[in-house]
Amino acid sequence: MKKILVVLLIALLSLTLFGKVKVALLINGTLGDKSFFDSAARGMKWAEEQLGAETKIIEMGYNPAEWEPTLEDISDLGEYDIIIVGTWQMVELLQRIAPLYPDQKYVIFDDAVDYSQGNLDNVYSITYKQNEGSFLAGALAALVSNSKKFKYSVPEKHIIGFLGGMDIPVINDFLVGYIEGAKYVDPDIKVLVSYVGAWNDPAKGKEFTLSMYRQGADVVFAVAGETGNGVLAAAKEMDRWAIGVDSDMQLLYEEKDMDIVKHTLTSMMKNVDFSLFRAIKLYEEGKMPLGKAEALGLKDKGVGLADNKYFEEVMESDPWVLVKLKDLELAIIRGEIEVSTAYGMSNEELNKIRNSVRP
Repeated sequence: MKKILVVLLIALLSLTLFGKVKVALLINGTLGDKSFFDSAARGMKWAEEQLGAETKIIEMGYNPAEWEPTLEDISDLGEYDIIIVGTWQMVELLQRIAPLYPDQKYVIFDDAVDYSQGNLDNVYSITYKQNEGSFLAGALAALVSNSKKFKYSVPEKHIIGFLGGMDIPVINDFLVGYIEGAKYVDPDIKVLVSYVGAWNDPAKGKEFTLSMYRQGADVVFAVAGETGNGVLAAAKEMDRWAIGVDSDMQLLYEEKDMDIVKHTLTSMMKNVDFSLFRAIKLYEEGKMPLGKAEALGLKDKGVGLADNKYFEEVMESDPWVLVKLKDLELAIIRGEIEVSTAYGMSNEELNKIRNSVRP
């Protein structure tokens, strides 16, 4: 009897040790951006803690020449059940490499491979309806900008701002939603728009944002990765409002700089952490939709505004604003409000939207 129990215990231990899902996250940048990549790393941590997955994060840096050989080397090892990459910059590389390793499973987030090319049945693409979450950010910015009840508002100006990392479809998807949300609240709102052209230059982000504040903007939405940290610093310096992106900036800064926390309204969360945790869980359950792309929005908890004690304290200035935001969120989830997307939009259409709110 004891021998049978020992055999059963050994078998169970073997399943535990060798049944672990092994996941590699390849970051085409570095950790510490307090935004997009840190959110992805948080998803890996959740997978370790809650699913028992074994994860490895590889920071490939910002030199594109390093990305393809690293992805190929990790694929060639054959050690990982899932290899995860992210952003539009990795799409073409993955489309070249994934077909060479048909037994390897890949996940790409924040963009999708072109499945019409064929031989990509081993890739699951995750995109986000950042336009939906940004609609709420734009509505919030306009509501706060027009109110005399919020500390740093300049209600007589009716001007808000948007700082993008680059003039590319995913960033413009944020912008389109932001503008539509702001105009839904205030058809006469003006929106200053700037693109920095870099993801890891907070100093330049601050410089561009200071310019917008000096032109009368009282709320600026940062959609620029690490560069967006400069928006928060500028808001602190100018006594204006900032809206963060991807991660909850208020919680990230609460132990470092409470002045930044107090000048940040909220953050538009692109829940990369949740989406990657969800993908790994789907894999464990045998339900990962390989060969397909999924777009996660408000309904799927893929995006949304950060809700924490600091946000709630800010909303105490005018509780009606929070009620309005909840109503708008439900309207989008129910399909009563359909938010436009920059994907598939012509340059002419996009310029028309940008020009419609130009001061």
